[in-house]
Amino acid sequence: MAQLGLPRKAVVLLIAGLSAMSLASSAQADACRVEGWTAAAEANATSLISLAWSPFGRLETGWEIYLPLIQREIATDCPAASAGFAAAMAAWQPSQGLPPDGIVSEVGFLAMKAVLQTRRGFVRVTTAGTCPETPDLITEARRDEGYGGKTVWMRPSALTAYRQMAAAARAEVAEIASNPDSLTIFSGYRSPSADAARCLTEGNCDGIVRARCSAHRTGLAADLYVGKAEGFPADSTADPNRLFMTRTATYRWLLANAGRFGFVNYPFEPWHWEWTGETP
Repeated sequence: MAQLGLPRKAVVLLIAGLSAMSLASSAQADACRVEGWTAAAEANATSLISLAWSPFGRLETGWEIYLPLIQREIATDCPAASAGFAAAMAAWQPSQGLPPDGIVSEVGFLAMKAVLQTRRGFVRVTTAGTCPETPDLITEARRDEGYGGKTVWMRPSALTAYRQMAAAARAEVAEIASNPDSLTIFSGYRSPSADAARCLTEGNCDGIVRARCSAHRTGLAADLYVGKAEGFPADSTADPNRLFMTRTATYRWLLANAGRFGFVNYPFEPWHWEWTGETP
């Protein structure tokens, strides 16, 4: 490295940094080696990319898209194909009345999905059979807060919480701070009439892509830019695009930290986050 013109001090620091990374990686690998879970780990490694299932009413193959979310819920950083991941899954399963086999299944994920959905105030209200009224007051976000300069609105308190969250993310993650699009809003409040008109023109009100009673009518929901795969729009539900999003630093920061600011995710859409500080 010194031959490349780096000062000796820089070389020493670089080597020290690489050594620390290597030690951290080795420690994680050791933590993810747990005896007794080899068979479950092998089953998870296979189903990760081959499971045929429909957790949101649409056929999908594999569960890699949901891996970061599952890891968060079962409190592990271990890879999906590791014994440590299987052991963490087994520790979580009894909380849902499931056998502790450590294997990711559609039944198990649907139980997890139910837990995640009940954290959304919008879901709790609509499950009771009502669609929330539109808010009395919404406020316009700054132009730089809208994706591509788009004009967006939210309830004032939700917008304040969003600003606090976005500021924290940019302060804590260099990759987020370096991209001016990261965490900008491409859809906030949407009126029921506008959604109804779009349903008619696009024909996609099937409860998956654009709900007839949308969380966006509450003024508490925000579709945030977390990245997108090449060739896809920011809100494309195509599996390659969603998988790309779940691998970004922005999405993973949100998974780990959005709750600090009162935001929860709709798990089918990596970009969709709802503020829980007010009743829908």
